[in-house]
Amino acid sequence: QVQLVESGGGLVQAGGSLRLSCAASGRTFSSYVMGWFRQAPGKEREFVAAIRWSDYSTYYTDSVKGRFTISRDNAKNTVYLQMNSLKPEDTAVYYCAAAAKLLWLRTVVATQGRYDYWGQGTQVTVSS
Repeated sequence: QVQLVESGGGLVQAGGSLRLSCAASGRTFSSYVMGWFRQAPGKEREFVAAIRWSDYSTYYTDSVKGRFTISRDNAKNTVYLQMNSLKPEDTAVYYCAAAAKLLWLRTVVATQGRYDYWGQGTQVTVSS
């Protein structure tokens, strides 16, 4: 059974940094796509970033390009989201997700319905 456990959220001032972690277990993830999504209060959940486990390919939503970096550690079966230059509008619950055999196209990996497994979420709050 696949399990995704996020950690690393918290309260940070605007301009600060946080690193989110997503520890994955229950499968061999070499053929998976791992994604980060977020949901702000009163808004729908939206795509943030994705990484293809096999070759480090990545996609980002435009609003986080140049500020966020998604990466993964094979040995630890963990995906990270390094968030720098945080803004109040980055405040949200951040979710990790995993998808098997996902077509590597931006429109596909950015669609939350394509993901098979989800973590419980971690809160990120950015104060102004």
